[in-house]
Amino acid sequence: MPGLLRPEDLQMIASDAEMEELKREQKLSQSQKQQQRELREAFMSRKVAPEAVERINNAVRIAAQNGHHHLQVITFPSNYCSDGGRRINIADPEWPTSLTGFAKDAFEFYDEQLRPLGYRLRAEIVSFPGGMPGEVALSLVW
Repeated sequence: MPGLLRPEDLQMIASDAEMEELKREQKLSQSQKQQQRELREAFMSRKVAPEAVERINNAVRIAAQNGHHHLQVITFPSNYCSDGGRRINIADPEWPTSLTGFAKDAFEFYDEQLRPLGYRLRAEIVSFPGGMPGEVALSLVW
């Protein structure tokens, strides 16, 4: 007949369970950080696709047919901006200089292809987790 568990045994069991939970949380945290690094790397290296003109035409046509005068075209974390989104947050006219990666490439595409046609590009911070700039949204306006 097995003996009763002693309090020391129970403390060991609880300690082992806590250690396993900490290991699981650490592994999850590392996985999330790796995912964030990969997303950032992809964003920084991505370029405007050759089929962008066709996709933009289709999207703005549908938006206009639905009575809209703007279209959100890209969102990204504000920490992808060189200043953490501060220039966008205060509507600094020089906000485009803070763009990096795909956002910078998209702005250059807008500046060369869409601005001459009369489009405007609006940048805004659309979330403020903890009171700090979170997500940036770039929208085409016509």
